[in-house]
Amino acid sequence: MLFENMPVITGEEVDCALGFSAEQVVRNLPEFTHRFQKAYSENGFYHPIENNYWTTGFWTGEIWLAYEYMKGLGETGEAAAGQLREAGEIQIDSFLNRIDKKIEVDHHDMGFLYSPSCVAGYKLVGSRKGREAAIKAADQLITRYHPVGEFIQAWGPMDAPENYRLIIDCLLNLPLLYWASEETGDGKYREIAEKHIHTAVKNVIREDYSTWHTFFFDMETGAPDHGATCQGYRDGSAWARGQAWGIYGCALAYKYTGREEYVDYFKHVTQYFLEHLPKDMVPFWDLEFTDGDDQPRDSSSASIAACGMLEMIKSMGAEDAAVYKKYALQLMKSVYDNYAVKDAGESNGLVLHSTYSNHSPYNTCNHYGVDECNSWGDYFYMEALTRLQKDWVLYW
Repeated sequence: MLFENMPVITGEEVDCALGFSAEQVVRNLPEFTHRFQKAYSENGFYHPIENNYWTTGFWTGEIWLAYEYMKGLGETGEAAAGQLREAGEIQIDSFLNRIDKKIEVDHHDMGFLYSPSCVAGYKLVGSRKGREAAIKAADQLITRYHPVGEFIQAWGPMDAPENYRLIIDCLLNLPLLYWASEETGDGKYREIAEKHIHTAVKNVIREDYSTWHTFFFDMETGAPDHGATCQGYRDGSAWARGQAWGIYGCALAYKYTGREEYVDYFKHVTQYFLEHLPKDMVPFWDLEFTDGDDQPRDSSSASIAACGMLEMIKSMGAEDAAVYKKYALQLMKSVYDNYAVKDAGESNGLVLHSTYSNHSPYNTCNHYGVDECNSWGDYFYMEALTRLQKDWVLYW
């Protein structure tokens, strides 16, 4: 086993980390109830934005995770839980307005937007507006499905060959479709999700079990064409967050399909991730880099990977489950010890040293959110801690 002697996060540390995180969310409510956190912090602090970006659902997800934590405290957390519930429902109103008015929804990130916000609110407090908004978001998501190629297109106009591609992130958007089929009784959402999963894992996972960020298809025939990166260091490298999406995505693929090959994919994709981590287990922004390289970290990838492992072990035998549980505990120990915010004066976020998009000589992505907090890093940190504290009913 790799990292045999790395320490694991204790139950007491989980409680402490989750308690601070929930309190930090409550502290942020005055600024971030009617508005949302920007995707990344600047000098450690998030600024408010309107609900018009692909990441705003993660902040609402933090509100619901904090709500669950405070509710679990009984009378001690009752007042804070009430504040959090009210804020979550205000934000659901915003998400319903967003999908009704089609504000920046012409892309594949409907799951990132609507699962941790509206599906969560429906599951936790029975929000009918949350249910309505999430079903409309699922309807929006399936408009991006291409029968020729059998995949959901990530970005851009649907008739443009240069956009005829999927990206690995979309594996986390698909649970919205499974939920919509279960909720409505209409199997069309599930059918599209399963076709996309199969197309994605068959093409984005390379022979060595590293992953492509994006994969293109022939617009006329649907045949696989080529992989490329947008946010990784170079086309042939493994973008750290993409590899982490692969870990969690394979776990969710198995949860919803029961197909055994997805367990095998999970094990191999996870092994590649682990084998390319630095000594403290928190990856650099691309798995090309390791200790000694002058490159920024992406702490968010560690929390995403831990969530995937904690989901997958629910379906594993005791021996495998123990292995991946230990890795998850080790990852979260390192994030908590070395990357988590512990002083509200230092940052209004939860986890430092994440990377949104780092420019390299080989990619064309913008350079922003480097060595900062980012909203999904904070959300998945809280999700992983919540999974470790209790038998959590996932939002995905």
